[in-house]
Amino acid sequence: MANELRGKVIAFLVAPEGAEQVELVEPWRAVESAGGRPVLIAPVDKAGAEAQLFQHLDKGDRQRVDMPLSTADVAEYDALVLPGGVANPDMLRTDPEAVRFVRRFFSDGKPVAAICHAPWMLIEAHEASGRTLTSWPSLHTDLSNAGAAWVDEPVVICEKGNNTLVTSRKPDDLPSFNEAVVKVFSAA
Repeated sequence: MANELRGKVIAFLVAPEGAEQVELVEPWRAVESAGGRPVLIAPVDKAGAEAQLFQHLDKGDRQRVDMPLSTADVAEYDALVLPGGVANPDMLRTDPEAVRFVRRFFSDGKPVAAICHAPWMLIEAHEASGRTLTSWPSLHTDLSNAGAAWVDEPVVICEKGNNTLVTSRKPDDLPSFNEAVVKVFSAA
Protein backbone atom coordinates (compact mmCIF):
# COMPACT_ATOMS: atom_id res chain seq x y z
CA MET A 1 0.00 0.00 0.00
CA ALA A 2 2.06 2.92 -1.22
CA ASN A 3 0.17 5.33 -3.46
CA GLU A 4 -3.04 3.55 -4.43
CA LEU A 5 -5.11 6.35 -2.88
CA ARG A 6 -2.92 9.30 -3.85
CA GLY A 7 -5.10 12.36 -4.37
CA LYS A 8 -8.17 10.73 -2.78
CA VAL A 9 -9.93 12.26 0.20
CA ILE A 10 -11.70 9.76 2.43
CA ALA A 11 -14.44 10.78 4.88
CA PHE A 12 -14.64 9.02 8.25
CA LEU A 13 -17.97 9.68 10.00
CA VAL A 14 -18.24 9.25 13.78
CA ALA A 15 -20.48 10.37 16.62
CA PRO A 16 -18.86 12.71 19.16
CA GLU A 17 -18.71 9.76 21.53
CA GLY A 18 -18.68 6.02 21.06
CA ALA A 19 -16.56 5.03 18.05
CA GLU A 20 -14.43 1.92 18.54
CA GLN A 21 -10.89 3.31 18.57
CA VAL A 22 -9.18 0.53 16.62
CA GLU A 23 -11.94 0.57 13.96
CA LEU A 24 -11.19 4.24 13.31
CA VAL A 25 -7.43 4.31 13.81
CA GLU A 26 -6.45 1.25 11.77
CA PRO A 27 -8.45 2.09 8.60
CA TRP A 28 -7.26 5.71 8.99
CA ARG A 29 -3.64 4.51 8.96
CA ALA A 30 -4.34 2.24 5.98
CA VAL A 31 -5.73 5.20 4.02
CA GLU A 32 -2.72 7.35 4.93
CA SER A 33 -0.28 4.53 4.11
CA ALA A 34 -1.90 4.23 0.68
CA GLY A 35 -1.40 7.95 0.04
CA GLY A 36 -4.97 9.06 0.77
CA ARG A 37 -6.09 11.89 3.02
CA PRO A 38 -8.54 10.87 5.75
CA VAL A 39 -10.90 13.51 7.16
CA LEU A 40 -12.76 13.03 10.45
CA ILE A 41 -16.34 14.30 10.29
CA ALA A 42 -18.72 14.41 13.24
CA PRO A 43 -21.92 16.18 14.29
CA VAL A 44 -20.08 18.77 16.40
CA ASP A 45 -20.27 22.57 16.57
CA LYS A 46 -16.86 23.31 15.10
CA ALA A 47 -13.69 21.85 13.62
CA GLY A 48 -11.16 21.13 16.32
CA ALA A 49 -13.72 19.63 18.69
CA GLU A 50 -12.73 16.16 19.83
CA ALA A 51 -14.46 12.82 19.44
CA GLN A 52 -14.16 10.41 22.36
CA LEU A 53 -13.06 6.98 21.16
CA PHE A 54 -13.61 3.75 23.07
CA GLN A 55 -11.77 0.49 23.55
CA HIS A 56 -14.84 -1.69 23.84
CA LEU A 57 -16.59 -0.19 26.89
CA ASP A 58 -13.63 1.79 28.27
CA LYS A 59 -12.77 5.31 27.21
CA GLY A 60 -9.83 5.44 24.84
CA ASP A 61 -8.11 8.32 23.11
CA ARG A 62 -9.73 11.48 21.82
CA GLN A 63 -9.34 12.47 18.18
CA ARG A 64 -9.64 15.94 16.69
CA VAL A 65 -12.60 16.42 14.35
CA ASP A 66 -11.56 17.95 11.03
CA MET A 67 -15.00 18.95 9.77
CA PRO A 68 -18.38 19.45 11.42
CA LEU A 69 -21.04 17.35 9.72
CA SER A 70 -23.16 20.47 9.16
CA THR A 71 -20.53 21.88 6.75
CA ALA A 72 -19.30 18.63 5.17
CA ASP A 73 -20.07 18.29 1.46
CA VAL A 74 -20.13 14.75 0.04
CA ALA A 75 -18.87 16.13 -3.29
CA GLU A 76 -15.49 16.80 -1.64
CA TYR A 77 -14.89 13.14 -0.72
CA ASP A 78 -14.08 10.08 -2.79
CA ALA A 79 -15.34 7.48 -0.31
CA LEU A 80 -16.71 6.98 3.20
CA VAL A 81 -15.63 4.82 6.15
CA LEU A 82 -18.08 4.09 8.97
CA PRO A 83 -16.25 2.80 12.07
CA GLY A 84 -18.17 0.66 14.53
CA GLY A 85 -18.55 0.51 18.25
CA VAL A 86 -22.03 -0.03 19.64
CA ALA A 87 -22.76 3.57 20.62
CA ASN A 88 -21.29 5.22 17.51
CA PRO A 89 -23.74 4.02 14.84
CA ASP A 90 -26.59 3.97 17.35
CA MET A 91 -26.13 7.72 17.92
CA LEU A 92 -25.53 8.52 14.25
CA ARG A 93 -28.60 6.67 13.00
CA THR A 94 -30.82 8.97 15.08
CA ASP A 95 -29.26 12.05 13.46
CA PRO A 96 -31.14 12.86 10.22
CA GLU A 97 -28.18 14.88 8.91
CA ALA A 98 -25.83 11.91 9.39
CA VAL A 99 -28.27 9.57 7.67
CA ARG A 100 -28.60 11.98 4.70
CA PHE A 101 -24.80 12.25 4.51
CA VAL A 102 -24.43 8.45 4.28
CA ARG A 103 -27.31 8.11 1.82
CA ARG A 104 -25.72 10.70 -0.46
CA PHE A 105 -22.54 8.60 -0.85
CA PHE A 106 -24.71 5.80 -2.18
CA SER A 107 -26.77 8.03 -4.48
CA ASP A 108 -23.58 9.60 -5.84
CA GLY A 109 -22.09 6.16 -6.56
CA LYS A 110 -19.21 6.53 -4.13
CA PRO A 111 -17.83 3.52 -2.24
CA VAL A 112 -18.68 3.02 1.43
CA ALA A 113 -17.02 0.80 4.03
CA ALA A 114 -18.63 -0.20 7.35
CA ILE A 115 -17.30 -2.42 10.12
CA CYS A 116 -18.75 -4.08 13.20
CA HIS A 117 -21.96 -2.28 14.32
CA ALA A 118 -21.68 0.44 11.62
CA PRO A 119 -24.04 -1.41 9.22
CA TRP A 120 -26.89 -0.12 11.43
CA MET A 121 -26.36 3.11 9.47
CA LEU A 122 -26.96 1.19 6.24
CA ILE A 123 -30.35 0.12 7.54
CA GLU A 124 -31.27 3.66 8.53
CA ALA A 125 -30.08 5.00 5.16
CA HIS A 126 -32.21 2.35 3.36
CA GLU A 127 -29.10 0.84 1.75
CA ALA A 128 -29.04 -2.66 3.27
CA SER A 129 -31.82 -4.19 1.18
CA GLY A 130 -30.67 -6.40 -1.66
CA ARG A 131 -27.06 -6.44 -0.51
CA THR A 132 -24.86 -9.24 0.76
CA LEU A 133 -22.90 -8.04 3.76
CA THR A 134 -21.44 -8.90 7.12
CA SER A 135 -21.28 -7.20 10.52
CA TRP A 136 -20.92 -7.89 14.19
CA PRO A 137 -23.02 -11.07 14.63
CA SER A 138 -25.70 -9.43 16.82
CA LEU A 139 -26.81 -7.31 13.82
CA HIS A 140 -27.66 -10.41 11.78
CA THR A 141 -31.40 -10.24 12.51
CA ASP A 142 -31.61 -6.47 12.03
CA LEU A 143 -29.86 -6.64 8.66
CA SER A 144 -31.87 -9.67 7.51
CA ASN A 145 -35.10 -7.91 8.49
CA ALA A 146 -33.93 -4.92 6.42
CA GLY A 147 -33.60 -7.17 3.35
CA ALA A 148 -29.87 -7.89 3.41
CA ALA A 149 -28.28 -11.29 2.96
CA TRP A 150 -26.03 -11.56 6.03
CA VAL A 151 -22.95 -13.81 5.90
CA ASP A 152 -20.39 -14.66 8.57
CA GLU A 153 -17.18 -13.76 6.72
CA PRO A 154 -14.24 -11.49 7.59
CA VAL A 155 -14.96 -9.07 4.76
CA VAL A 156 -17.60 -8.79 2.05
CA ILE A 157 -17.45 -6.60 -1.05
CA CYS A 158 -20.89 -6.06 -2.55
CA GLU A 159 -21.55 -4.18 -5.75
CA LYS A 160 -25.08 -2.94 -6.34
CA GLY A 161 -26.01 -0.43 -8.99
CA ASN A 162 -23.27 2.17 -9.24
CA ASN A 163 -22.01 1.64 -5.70
CA THR A 164 -19.60 -0.70 -3.94
CA LEU A 165 -19.96 -1.51 -0.26
CA VAL A 166 -17.25 -3.11 1.90
CA THR A 167 -18.34 -4.63 5.23
CA SER A 168 -16.49 -6.45 7.97
CA ARG A 169 -17.36 -8.13 11.28
CA LYS A 170 -14.95 -7.02 14.01
CA PRO A 171 -11.52 -5.71 14.98
CA ASP A 172 -9.89 -9.10 14.36
CA ASP A 173 -10.86 -8.69 10.69
CA LEU A 174 -9.19 -5.28 10.27
CA PRO A 175 -6.28 -6.54 8.13
CA SER A 176 -8.74 -7.95 5.56
CA PHE A 177 -11.04 -4.94 5.89
CA ASN A 178 -8.20 -2.44 5.38
CA GLU A 179 -6.92 -4.32 2.34
CA ALA A 180 -10.41 -4.35 0.80
CA VAL A 181 -10.95 -0.65 1.60
CA VAL A 182 -7.76 0.37 -0.19
CA LYS A 183 -8.53 -1.91 -3.16
CA VAL A 184 -12.12 -0.71 -3.61
CA PHE A 185 -11.41 2.97 -2.90
CA SER A 186 -8.48 3.02 -5.32
CA ALA A 187 -10.73 1.78 -8.14
CA ALA A 188 -13.29 4.54 -7.55
